[in-house]
Amino acid sequence: MKSLVLLILLLPLAAALLTQLIAPRFRQTSVRISIVGSVATFIVAAALLTLALRGEPTRVIQFGANWGELLFDPLGSLMAFVVSGISLIVHVYSVRYMRDEPGYPRFFVLLDLMTAALLLMVIAGDLITLLIAWHLIGVLLYFLLGHDASSHAAHRYASWTLLTYRFGDLPLVIAAVLLYQAFDTWSLQAIFAQLTQAPDKLTLFELPLAETVAALVALSAFARSAQFLLHTWLPYSMSGPTPVSALMHAGIVNAGGFLINRFAPLFVNTDGVLHWVFIVGLVTAVIGSVLMLAQNDIKKALGYSTMGQMGFMIMECGVGAFSLAIYHLIAHGLFKGTLFLGAGGVIGEARQDDGVPKDDLYTFVVEREPAKRRQPWLPMAIMTLVVPVTILVLAHWLVAQDFFQKQGAIVLLFFGWVTGAQLIFSTYRMRTQNIWRLMGLILFSFTIVVLGYAMISHAFDLFLYPDPVFRTSIDAAAGIDIIWFDALVILMALVVVLGWLITYAAEQHRQYWGAKLGAIWRSFYTLVAREFFVIDAYARLSDGLLSIARRLNVLLRWS
Repeated sequence: MKSLVLLILLLPLAAALLTQLIAPRFRQTSVRISIVGSVATFIVAAALLTLALRGEPTRVIQFGANWGELLFDPLGSLMAFVVSGISLIVHVYSVRYMRDEPGYPRFFVLLDLMTAALLLMVIAGDLITLLIAWHLIGVLLYFLLGHDASSHAAHRYASWTLLTYRFGDLPLVIAAVLLYQAFDTWSLQAIFAQLTQAPDKLTLFELPLAETVAALVALSAFARSAQFLLHTWLPYSMSGPTPVSALMHAGIVNAGGFLINRFAPLFVNTDGVLHWVFIVGLVTAVIGSVLMLAQNDIKKALGYSTMGQMGFMIMECGVGAFSLAIYHLIAHGLFKGTLFLGAGGVIGEARQDDGVPKDDLYTFVVEREPAKRRQPWLPMAIMTLVVPVTILVLAHWLVAQDFFQKQGAIVLLFFGWVTGAQLIFSTYRMRTQNIWRLMGLILFSFTIVVLGYAMISHAFDLFLYPDPVFRTSIDAAAGIDIIWFDALVILMALVVVLGWLITYAAEQHRQYWGAKLGAIWRSFYTLVAREFFVIDAYARLSDGLLSIARRLNVLLRWS
């Protein structure tokens, strides 16, 4: 066990060193060494995950007197498998994609070093080791994003990313110092054990330790996972090489979900921190999804899509669905990484021929032509609202009958209901000769997806957090007063129902409502196209700070 954990770190480091040494004389051969190292790392990660799946207990591997611990547990082994798998795919893809770029072997050296840093982060067993890996990831990402030395935009936004990451590092450093001051140890396992025994411990300033540190950890996760107001680095970092954009989904941009899960024993001892985590994630998910729709650049659109997905991942943590956030992290990483790797080919093919078949879906999405025949809107409205909630309730009841006793589960079901209702509503608006056949296929697919998601998320929950008492503690930490919760659920359900009825009514009086809503939609689109003016606000703030700096230089005669 100890040798495998150590080997998974040494293999990418050895590959990076050998690639750098051989590169001056054997350019192509050095890259092959990097590929072999990635394959070996993936095999070792698979072996560790196999041991974890077989029930191997959590072990702390000590390499130093006070720090230098490595942790073998289900979360670390699973994340190591994901990181090494995506890294291997990116390595193989980059062999041909980056071949004609300057610094070809250097790019693979940086990939290997980034893989090692990510693996160190997910298996770090103490705060210092975690902070070292956390910091190195930001530095290495800067060099990867700015790999093209001739691109001014790449270097500009690489610096922007590094600055945002440094801002996100500071809260984690403060949190580590507060934990060490309180418990006199850097070990995560020892800290969590002592925190469980003394959950009401105070900090130096008589603040509740658990609440304060959890808020700092959450803030660090927000910066790394591009939450709203700290998100601007993500869509603009797409100027870097395409393989780097794909690698970012192997534990870089989605590291916030991992960090909150790693500190799960801390969050179960908090009261209101997870509520703020939920709000930040919800706002980010909505804004990121809206901004994605207004982009005309495929990579930037994927960047804002990632922002929205990261918001949803953080929101899942906020409702206590920690293990579901890890499942979301993995599924989104694989899916979005594939999209980034295929983005270049899509752009090239689209320049020749868009290749979009002129079918019912194309007519609806692109040409926006309304259907000639409409089904009666009242039965369709009822079906739109009733069918998705029925599918969601039955699927989750089959997997876990106590699912509906958790507030977080109800919140996620609510969002699933809204999504399913929107899907059926879009089907209703599409032009098709046989709407019932199309809707039947969509409902069948929706049922399979929901059932599969429910089963997999439940399996993740049992694997990552096998202790039922701990799972109950997570749900309790994310919960609110039952009266307020029921009131909010009823209110939001009424809002959704009312919104759907207004939409159907507007469909019947298109000319009247079209003139009134046209101006509002144009103003909203302008706001979205300017990305809610967040970039402009940061630009003015930057110009203001530079102006103040110049005035001080003149006043103090520094230049």
